[in-house]
Amino acid sequence: MSVMKVLVAGNPLLKEVSKPVEKIDKRITRLLKNMTETMYAENGIGLAAPQIGELKRMVVIDIGDHVVYEMINPVITKKEGSVVGSEGCLSVPDFTGDVERAEYVECEFTNRQGERMFLQAQGLLAIAIQHELDHLDGILFIDKAVSLVPRQDEQV
Repeated sequence: MSVMKVLVAGNPLLKEVSKPVEKIDKRITRLLKNMTETMYAENGIGLAAPQIGELKRMVVIDIGDHVVYEMINPVITKKEGSVVGSEGCLSVPDFTGDVERAEYVECEFTNRQGERMFLQAQGLLAIAIQHELDHLDGILFIDKAVSLVPRQDEQV
């Protein structure tokens, strides 16, 4: 495993749409491990493959409870409610901003064993899912932020 370099805003790869993962092999499982290690090393709670230069529809999330969600080809199938909260991003290290997100989501994805999984999430996990899945479509939180301020605290 190894810590990867996190791309920052301005890198054109962050604006690209990621491609679905066709086959889960050793390269994909190694990439998931490296993404998780990178997320922890950078003190993040989520990381999408495009943030390390891999245009694959993969994200890892751990909102602080040491449960790592490894999501391959994730899709949000339901959104409910609305909440505005402060977000940051490993790819936008100098700013945080208020972003409107759904407060509840249902998500479908494939795990590293190739099993289709379903997840219901609210609160921070729902926000993290939406934030990370935006990366897969070339969207940064600053593209949706209603306000931006210089970074002073934890990142999402």
